[in-house]
Amino acid sequence: MPLILMGALTLVTFWLVRKNTPPESSMLERVRLHEPDYIVRDGALTALNAQGNTKYRILGNKVTHYDDDASIDIDLPHLRLFQENKVPVTVKSNTGHLDGDLTILELFDNASIFRPAQAAMPTEPASLRMLASSSYFKVLINDDIIETNRPITLEQGMSTMHSTDGGTFDNIQQSMTLSGQVRGRIERAPRSTQ
Repeated sequence: MPLILMGALTLVTFWLVRKNTPPESSMLERVRLHEPDYIVRDGALTALNAQGNTKYRILGNKVTHYDDDASIDIDLPHLRLFQENKVPVTVKSNTGHLDGDLTILELFDNASIFRPAQAAMPTEPASLRMLASSSYFKVLINDDIIETNRPITLEQGMSTMHSTDGGTFDNIQQSMTLSGQVRGRIERAPRSTQ
């Protein structure tokens, strides 16, 4: 008799607990926290163009993905932008943030854009080495544009320019436009590279 009484009491208690517990929300209804869902060491993200060639590649020492907005934080990001018949452009910094749509990459701290020198081609004139440095760059990946509103230093060949209000780099034209007060020194390229 005591066992039957204890069993009945247990069942009634279980039934009362189930009856008075609010229903658990589904996985979709739960509030997502901005916490990493995975971390990749020495990660790479590559996007291809319509012809199947590499359009851009992002490398990072540590790639942290967040589930709530699909954004990605990158330690020591290196972005390589590829254009047909042109040398690849490398953009890097100490830290970076890629939005969930994979369209905007923000680069912070010690950011730079580097384009090596390119010899003359039938369709393109020769170009000198270019290095642009700033504390911040915003890469509009689908538009092939890199911009900043912070002071920037531009070196091309022996020439050096400083801008107070940043500038815009067009990867398709591989040209840089500086904004604000611009000061610097323009040196003529040696005859052999013109």
